[in-house]
Order: sequence, then structure tokens, then C-alpha cells
Amino acid sequence: MEKIIKPVNGYLALVISILSMALSIYGFSMVEQNISLLWMAIPCLLLTFIIWKGILIIQPNHARILNLFGKYVGSVKENGLFFVNPFYVAHKITLRAQNLATPTLKVNDKMGNPIEIGAVIVWQVKDTYKASYDVADYLGYVRTQSEAALRNLASSFAYDNIEDETATITLRDGGQKVNELLEKELLERLSTAGITIWEARISHLAYAQEIAGAMLQRQQATAIVAARYKIVEGAVGMVEMALEQLGKKQIVDFDEEKKATMVSNLMVVLCGEKGAQPVLNTGSLYQ
Repeated sequence: MEKIIKPVNGYLALVISILSMALSIYGFSMVEQNISLLWMAIPCLLLTFIIWKGILIIQPNHARILNLFGKYVGSVKENGLFFVNPFYVAHKITLRAQNLATPTLKVNDKMGNPIEIGAVIVWQVKDTYKASYDVADYLGYVRTQSEAALRNLASSFAYDNIEDETATITLRDGGQKVNELLEKELLERLSTAGITIWEARISHLAYAQEIAGAMLQRQQATAIVAARYKIVEGAVGMVEMALEQLGKKQIVDFDEEKKATMVSNLMVVLCGEKGAQPVLNTGSLYQ
């Protein structure tokens, strides 16, 4: 598991390395006058290189994973200048939040219809040990598992209620609930690699090209039927109200045939797609 360590301050080591380098340069420059200075210059030069090997510069939101001869020593997450054992092998890893835009995937939804779906995922490394040692390549692991989670989500729900009228959640109308389910599955899959998910959202959703035209016609037909239903429902209510008001105020006395004729005329006017053309009848109703 991850172990956070704090190395010693690196500024003192940097000053010592500068002094050691200065003594080394001085010794090599004066070796012709005094050969014994060579025994001072060489160790000082080696000391300088050893100190430089152990100096770590860590930028904000970055970390170093330290390894000594194949053994995990710890992780340094604090930024600044530090000095560690020169024999440590330090692996750099970023702790910044990163965006992943999945490619547009062609998947069959719950009803078997081919759809195209894509997502944008914001993720971040939380456990440096797991990201470095529990998976071979955490970047590739994030990409692969994100696509797998998106495919699984798409196949678990219908595209919309037209395909599954009993569905409480669909991909098109699920909104925040669908995004939350995607985030939850991503967290479960990526926790193995020490990855946390900040946000996951569907960025692209459409029927596949081979059925897009047919599905569009189906959606249009459904919309037309729904609109006609509302129009007829409203027209019936208006006709009923008109007959009731005319009868209540005794404007005209309707028999059943007159009622049928008036209902027919009103329904034509109210339900027609185009404006009705008025016709003046100068005779009786039956001529």
C-alpha cells in the first residue's frame, strides 16, 4: 500500500555540492603546483555527483515513487527541493486532474439497437503505489476500463422510452442519473489502479447511421400521433362546451341530426391542418 515519506530539505545538500564542486575545481587547477591536491579534488568531485544524484525537485501536483533495489520505499507528494538516498530510483507521476474523451463507440443498447455513444471523464491519481505497481500501464488501464464501463452502461439501458415503454431510466432521458451510474462503475473498475473519478458525463449519444433514418421517422410518427391526440382531445372538449352553452342559453334548438352536423363541422374546423373556408348557406340546414 502507499507510504508517504518526507525527505530531508535539499537546500543544504545543494550548498554542500556547490562547495564540493568549488574545492574540486580548485584542486584540479592547482594540481601542477601541488600534486597532493589531486587526492582532494577527486573525492570532492565524486561527492558532488553523488549529492546531485540524490537531489529531487518536485513540482506542484506531482509525486515521486522511490524504489531501492526493487523494493518500494515510499512516495513523496510534497513539492519543493529534497535530498534522498542517491541509490534510490525515483519514478515521476502526476497528481493533476486529467481529461479523457473516449472515442465514439458503436454499441447495442438493451433492446438490441445499434447506437453511438461517447463520454468525457475527469480522473486523478490518488494512490501512487497502486498506479505504479498494481497495473502495468495506468494510463492505458484508464482508457481501456473507461471504454468497457461505457459499453456496459449502454447495453444496460434502452436508448429511449419509444423502445422500452416500461423503462424508468433511458440513455437519452436519464440525464444526471445515467452520469452517476457511469461514475460509480468507473470508480469500481479504476480503484484497482488507485484512480479516483471527479466527473463522468455522456458527451455523444445517437442512433447508428444504419438505423438513424428509420428511427427518426419513427420518432416523428410518434410525435405526430401524440400531437393529434391532444388536438382531438381539445376539439372534443370545445365541441361539448359549445353544444352545452348553446343549449343552456336556448339560442337554437338542436335535434340529433343538427347536433351531428354541427359536431362534424366543428371537428373539421378544429382538427384540420389548414384554415377552413366559410360557406354561407342561404337556405335551410337541410338544403
